[in-house]
Amino acid sequence: MDNLSEALKTLKLSSAGASDSVEGCLDCLLKALAHNNVETSEKIQEMGVLASMPALLSVQNSCTSKVANIIAEVAKNEFMRSPCVEAGLIPPLVQLLNSKDQEILLQTGRALGNICYDSHSLQAQLISMGVIPTLVRLLGVHSQNTPLTEMCLIAFGNLAELESSKEQFASTNIAEELVRLFRKQAEHEKKEMIFEVLAPLAENDVIKLQLVDAGLVECLLEVVAQTVNSEREEDAAQLKTASDLMVLLLLGDESMQKLFEGGKGSVFQRVLSWVPSNNHQLQLAGALAIANFARNDGNCIHMVDTGIVQKLLELLDRHVEEGNVTVQHAALSALRNLAIPVVNKSKMLLAGVSDVVLKFLKSEMPPVQFKLLGTLRMLIDTQADAAEQLGTNVKLVERLVEWCEAKDHAGVMGESNRLLSALIRHSKSKEVVRTVIQGGGVKHLVLMATSEHMIMQNEALVALGLIAALHLDCAEKDFVSSSLVTVLHKLLTEEHSAPEIKYNSMILICSIMGSEPLHKEVQSLAFIDVVSGLRSHENKTVSHQASLTEQRLTAQS
Repeated sequence: MDNLSEALKTLKLSSAGASDSVEGCLDCLLKALAHNNVETSEKIQEMGVLASMPALLSVQNSCTSKVANIIAEVAKNEFMRSPCVEAGLIPPLVQLLNSKDQEILLQTGRALGNICYDSHSLQAQLISMGVIPTLVRLLGVHSQNTPLTEMCLIAFGNLAELESSKEQFASTNIAEELVRLFRKQAEHEKKEMIFEVLAPLAENDVIKLQLVDAGLVECLLEVVAQTVNSEREEDAAQLKTASDLMVLLLLGDESMQKLFEGGKGSVFQRVLSWVPSNNHQLQLAGALAIANFARNDGNCIHMVDTGIVQKLLELLDRHVEEGNVTVQHAALSALRNLAIPVVNKSKMLLAGVSDVVLKFLKSEMPPVQFKLLGTLRMLIDTQADAAEQLGTNVKLVERLVEWCEAKDHAGVMGESNRLLSALIRHSKSKEVVRTVIQGGGVKHLVLMATSEHMIMQNEALVALGLIAALHLDCAEKDFVSSSLVTVLHKLLTEEHSAPEIKYNSMILICSIMGSEPLHKEVQSLAFIDVVSGLRSHENKTVSHQASLTEQRLTAQS
């Protein structure tokens, strides 16, 4: 039947079931859609034919795959997707996913995929209707059917982006099916399709472990080995995808520990060999993998004892001049994590970590600055000598003061303040205090005491207390100009100030009473009334300190 309008009229009036006339109409529509999809789709909508299609889909027959194919073609147009939904096509299409006919399955999958394309709400509706277990089953049953397999992979790629899908995927054997399929693939494009599904799925910790158990890691290592020395662009892309996915698998605690195997795992050893590689992507992945393995104190201690620090330092040295920023960031992340256990700090300092890290002080890249600061802060925690050595490094202190003003980069600003405070707190050194005062760091520590983060407030107050105790005469001018007394008054009078903040604020008040101008400010703000009000504080330490502070203020009034 060549006349499209006649075909549409016939379809609109037809009842469910196959007939020569219906089949002829469907063939006519498919031909017209192939010739001019947009115009034909508009005509289908005008004639109200979509409303008759649920009935045509309700009974499986020789026409069913053609009806699904028409819907798939029509739904390529964005303006037709809502009419398809309004016509009630989704429920009967979902039912057809239970068919045993492979052509029906293929066209049904295409139809659902096109209708729900780029619509999270419709994709979520499909998930709630249980399509994920059905599609996973189809992938297993019809793995020899390439078009059907690709349809399933495209569907998985779209659905896996939604967080609500992860739990359903985790309850299926999707990991085994994808790894089995991956092993069979020789073509680059097919592997890429599977990678596009694996990446969003591997964000879920349960699925991470399932993928590791299914043998995905071995597949990824094989891809790396096959592509690492290739100069082809597509191989470089596959190397990046495989190594990135490996790092993603290590973000799960269980999957990471399974691959670490007490530091003796073959996967762990292979990943370590990436760090000295000449390939930037492998260097990056190797450093990030170490950073992920180093999320556990036991792993950190083992890795430092087996010489990983030296590998990372050598890698960083290769990237000092005109280096790769992502590699710098990854290597510093690994060192920062390794420096968390107390027993590692002195070993890493002896290995020269701080000297290598300081080479990146000139970096203008905020991510590198942030990790550099975090690494140094972890290293000097409880290490008085190292804190004194770094705290009297004028160039370091000047750079910290500069970064304390990096308002566009809150992370760098916060870490700079914390390191400045840590240098004073861990060294308790008069020389460090003098260097910080001369470098202009006091005003930043006073401002840090007003932070919304209690831990930063506390660190600032302890550091300021040490400055007052060790070098009040030198700090006096900065204390006055930065309104320290006003800040302390606010911290003591605010109801939501934590007990530690009130306690350290009172300690600091006592420490600054030896300064005449600061003493006058304390008197003018009637601190004695504020402190006496804290004697009945529910926290015994605070109330006790309030009594001592009141006695001090009274004696010096």
